[in-house]
Amino acid sequence: MTLPSLHKHELLQREYGQSTFILVQQLASIEDRDERTRRAQQIVQLIFRIQPTLRDQPDSQAKVWNHIFEMADGELDVDAPFTLAAQVNLGPPKRLAYPAKGPKFRAYGQAVEQLVAQALTLEDETEREQAAIIIGRTMKFLYRSHNKENAKDLTIIKHLRELSGGELSLDPDRVQNENLFEFAATTGGRQAAFIVPQPRQERDGGGNRRSGGSGGGNSSSGSGNRRDKQRRGGRKNRNEPQQPPQ
Repeated sequence: MTLPSLHKHELLQREYGQSTFILVQQLASIEDRDERTRRAQQIVQLIFRIQPTLRDQPDSQAKVWNHIFEMADGELDVDAPFTLAAQVNLGPPKRLAYPAKGPKFRAYGQAVEQLVAQALTLEDETEREQAAIIIGRTMKFLYRSHNKENAKDLTIIKHLRELSGGELSLDPDRVQNENLFEFAATTGGRQAAFIVPQPRQERDGGGNRRSGGSGGGNSSSGSGNRRDKQRRGGRKNRNEPQQPPQ
């Protein structure tokens, strides 16, 4: 068995499980062709029970039958509903080439460097200046998110000039006066209704609210004092021991 075949076997074992792979390998030991076909159909049904999401994929039946053919080393002599053929050998996956160096400014990342490179390809001066403003605005937002502090416009202009090799340069006075690096403030909804604060109501000794007025406050205080005396009198009478009748 070649190395690509071993690689495909490992992928199919991880997808369908070791037990399913062993059942497929045992099909070659069955001499009766009808029995071998029946066992292969049972394995297909088992795969769909284990992974029911395969039914939603296009050509799922043909896919599973061909995978069984692959796991059987291409020597599966059965009456399959589809033409069985070995899949195209793609070989082992290639290693991804990791970047040799990181971005010049970590706060901006490589995406900003790519934007700067695209802006340098613009020949029209107006379009290049507009692109520099948009990139500077993005850089200021990323700087604020990364460092948790606001950046001065002069700092962003300096970094933009370094990233572009001095080809993208903006007027600092214009940037500051026109707020070119600030996103336009938008209101997503209506302003919250202003609630008029109410005067605080204090409570007297009897637990009654006392307002700021003089007349209402005296009457409520007087009635509260009377009720308070009645409560204390009732408690006093209940606490006194009763005398036996003479």
